[in-house]
Amino acid sequence: MNLAIRLLFELNKHDERLTWKEFTIKEDKDWIASECAKFEVVCLSCYIWNIEQTKMVCEKIKALNPHCKIMLGGPEVSYEWEDIIALPFVDYIIKGEGEIPFTSFLKFYPNVETIPNLISKNEQGIHFHKDNFTFDLNLYANTNPYQNDDTESLQNRVLYIETSRGCPYKCEFCLASLDNKVRYLPIDHIKSNLLYLMKYGKTIKFLDRTFNVKKDFTLDIFQFILDNSRPENVFQFEITADILHPDIMQFIIDKVPKGMFRFEIGIQTVNQKANLEVSRKQNFDKTAGVINALKNHVEMHLDLIVGLALDYFEDIKYSFEEVFKLYPPELQLGFLKFLKGTPLREKHNQHGFVFDPIAPYQIIKSDYLSEQELADIVKLEHALEIYWNKKRIPNTLIYITENYSVFDFLLGLGKYFGERSSYFKYTFKDIYDIVESYALQAFPEDQLIKQFLAIDFYSQHKIKPGIKFVDEIERKEKNEIVSQLKLDHHKNRHIIIPVDFDFKNFQQSNKVVLNPQELVFEYTGTSMPKIVTAEKTAV
Repeated sequence: MNLAIRLLFELNKHDERLTWKEFTIKEDKDWIASECAKFEVVCLSCYIWNIEQTKMVCEKIKALNPHCKIMLGGPEVSYEWEDIIALPFVDYIIKGEGEIPFTSFLKFYPNVETIPNLISKNEQGIHFHKDNFTFDLNLYANTNPYQNDDTESLQNRVLYIETSRGCPYKCEFCLASLDNKVRYLPIDHIKSNLLYLMKYGKTIKFLDRTFNVKKDFTLDIFQFILDNSRPENVFQFEITADILHPDIMQFIIDKVPKGMFRFEIGIQTVNQKANLEVSRKQNFDKTAGVINALKNHVEMHLDLIVGLALDYFEDIKYSFEEVFKLYPPELQLGFLKFLKGTPLREKHNQHGFVFDPIAPYQIIKSDYLSEQELADIVKLEHALEIYWNKKRIPNTLIYITENYSVFDFLLGLGKYFGERSSYFKYTFKDIYDIVESYALQAFPEDQLIKQFLAIDFYSQHKIKPGIKFVDEIERKEKNEIVSQLKLDHHKNRHIIIPVDFDFKNFQQSNKVVLNPQELVFEYTGTSMPKIVTAEKTAV
């Protein structure tokens, strides 16, 4: 959902000429253009993920209605805008924050020459009235950008809310680094909007780049959420873990229900030289300590960036393995992007960076990573997404991490997978057939891997699946265990397999303690199986 267009409409909805509509990048571009071409002026919000589709739609709008004026705004056109305004189907660009220029545009159009931070063109050339204004966020008092949505449409979407703008940090790969003055919206506005979103929505994501900058503010919002949220509400925050105040941590541990909060933590790299090269500071030991302290209370999403200056292949491997050992529910391996306006893009020649000129401007190679090394890490990223983030073999990957190199395992698996299937179109069967074949080839002597793969496979079904990886015990022994454990064999179905280790201990400690057992998977047909441990029957 695009918060920007809702904010601009809410501030200016008294203007009867103005309306708003939201499209997605997957919708038919001809249809979108036909919907827009009937207007005198069409204004579009531009980002790295929609700029190419937006330009196509703009061209189609102009073809349908040459008299329609097109204005672009947003981060993707606020920097290096010269090539964008030169396009024959673009008439105006708003640079930077849109509130003041957009309201002025509505007031003075078609006389736009004096509108601050508006770029326009006519027969005489391009005009840019530059102004270093700052919009007063207090003007958002008593507004609600979502009140113009059908409330039913909010239920199953991620709803965005901002409580502040700016970021105190100066990471050179990030646009937020260009505005180091953190400004807060009115607290009453924040809380009234939160109440509305909690009432009609489910997942609410805070757009603040570092939500936990101010301890008292963070605790105030957290307490407000606890006092007013519904049980189904989920809240997502971007935080900087190594500065998370102990009082905030204790508040979460003592008061926040498990599953209510989700933290997105950008670790990016463990290599301090690479961090310092992009003006980034981070204490990984503190970060890891916070993650471990809160992992049973808050769902964690961790980010790494591949391609930073001074980060060689072995550095990336080290960072990946150190972060993977934290076993986050989701680990995103992103690739360095050279966003317009960032210091990183401006000085990319210093490190031999080559990047795609088309959005999202992803790295191709550098003095530290070859094209082949980057291509290999992309394959690892696919394996990470399929097998860890989608929870297909979590126990297996923890075992691998504790005993081998999980980076090498996923790298090899990613390459192997790509040779046998598409990364974007595969079946459930493909997932397990490919990892079975790869594991047998990579670790022919390790029988425990097969047992872990079996546990992961049998845990993925609500209905009893076919036998794979490890065979069941004999029927007579199986019946004895079912009877001994007083399991309902009339209502439910069971798979019982032998393993050579204490599975409960592994779940608690991630360590393998050899102790032969039988694991019972009970299938009800409606939920994922319950796993029961039985001591291995003596032969």
